[in-house]
Amino acid sequence: MDLVQKLIKNKQCLAIMGPTASGKSQLSMLLAEEMPIEIISVDSALIYRDMDIGTAKPTQEELDTVPHHLINTHDASETYSASDFVDDVNRLVFEIFARNRLPILVGGTMMYFNALQQGMSDLPSADEKTREKWLKIWNETPDALYEKLLDIDPESAERIHKNDPQRLIRAIEVYEVTGKTLTEFRAEPKKGLPEFELIKVALIPEDRAKLHKQIEKRFMQMVENGFLQEAKKLFERGDLNEDMTSIRSVGYRQAWLFMMGEYDFEEFIYKGLVATRQLAKRQLTWLRKEQDVTIIDPYKTTAQQRVELVVNLLKQCADNG
Repeated sequence: MDLVQKLIKNKQCLAIMGPTASGKSQLSMLLAEEMPIEIISVDSALIYRDMDIGTAKPTQEELDTVPHHLINTHDASETYSASDFVDDVNRLVFEIFARNRLPILVGGTMMYFNALQQGMSDLPSADEKTREKWLKIWNETPDALYEKLLDIDPESAERIHKNDPQRLIRAIEVYEVTGKTLTEFRAEPKKGLPEFELIKVALIPEDRAKLHKQIEKRFMQMVENGFLQEAKKLFERGDLNEDMTSIRSVGYRQAWLFMMGEYDFEEFIYKGLVATRQLAKRQLTWLRKEQDVTIIDPYKTTAQQRVELVVNLLKQCADNG
């Protein structure tokens, strides 16, 4: 029995985690040359169509070469939750197993990885009327949302940043619809725990300065490749705004403020780089909490060495399955 068949029999799949610009996509594409795989994106921005440059989306050639999932599935006006992600992945993994291929989950949206591994609280569906009411209040007096949440659910208020309207509104919405706080829901038994095992690899550079240099290089390449022109098309649609999940993605938020005239070009570049470095910092903080993860330093190994390390790890896990 070959390696992939062993992994499928054991219901094991690979997860490649890491901060932005650490080389996750490159590693997954190289693994595709070694074994039959399909890639499941774990990235909250890659789901959006027409947001290609600023999300560092795989090229059309890469998408044609290896099957990718959860990419280009939604319009920028739509929402997609961690719960939606868990449902999709639990379905996709077994569909990929059935095609005798290895699912590889690739990305840096650590909230999605966490939801997949820890399960989801049985939260109510979104209530549009409640959401619209609090979004209007946010637009008029943003502090009122945080104060409201602080009053009804201080534990959630401690976890959620006061400048994060999406999560503030969701926490208030849950309470208004059910009478129970988000904290109470989180304490209940979770649903949706996976029926498969994740073999986890994290690309974590020891030298943070090298990561920052790579982040700057990639961001400037995005700008040269037409990132602002891409953002301008979204801006000119007229049905999107800066509070939507898609536009709050790193880079797009700063481009939006540039379009609105709040930033000049130099400020856009500076703010975009700062936001991307902050994203990487948050991702690394999440990764430090991960259990049973194999860490590879992308700056102390060659691309081929990383492939060999991952293949050897898969062999070991398959044998111990």
